[in-house]
Amino acid sequence: MADDQELVRTGFRLILTSRGIDVVGEAADGAEAVDLVARLRPDVVLLDIRMPVMDGLEAARRILATTPGCRVVMLTTFDLDQYVYAALSAGASGFLLKDVTSEHLAAAVRLVGTGDALLAPSITRRLVERFAAPAPAPAPAPAVHRELAALTPREREVLTLVGRGLSNAELAARLTLSEATVKTHVARIFAKLALRDRAQAVVVAYETGLVAPGDDA
Repeated sequence: MADDQELVRTGFRLILTSRGIDVVGEAADGAEAVDLVARLRPDVVLLDIRMPVMDGLEAARRILATTPGCRVVMLTTFDLDQYVYAALSAGASGFLLKDVTSEHLAAAVRLVGTGDALLAPSITRRLVERFAAPAPAPAPAPAVHRELAALTPREREVLTLVGRGLSNAELAARLTLSEATVKTHVARIFAKLALRDRAQAVVVAYETGLVAPGDDA
């Protein structure tokens, strides 16, 4: 866990440990977080976006590039942080608002630790819309996006709905499929596009134009 405010770190540590989640290290800035992750190899890292020395976005990039299997959740305030979209693009599994409830915090860490994410799909979708909409001229699409051609029509439909923030249960109801079938489609999409989780799937859906800001779920 990395945050430059000691009270925040203490509060989060107490909440997590009281619910049986081990907190193996704490850092006051991004550079310290990168060093700690390299040594301790945690399953999940909570990173504040705004920190001295190295911000959470750069720390996330370095951690995800050098520590396979580690998952990053960004801590943010909705009205201040302008880097959440970039954090999701860099591979973060989602984000939590700093005023998160204790129950949601523990549940979110456990969820990401199992390899599942996106956290709060509808909230993340709105945040992606906010920061994707005013972007300047789009950068050349990464190679992964060219692989959309490998998706079947059904997989493209599933990816579109994932991009709009639908959960597996909602996807199953919308497409009249079983949840098991939906999970299979999602897993195949992740494999074909080399995606880590639903957070990256949302980014791909927006950046390839499958979903546009303001599209209804």
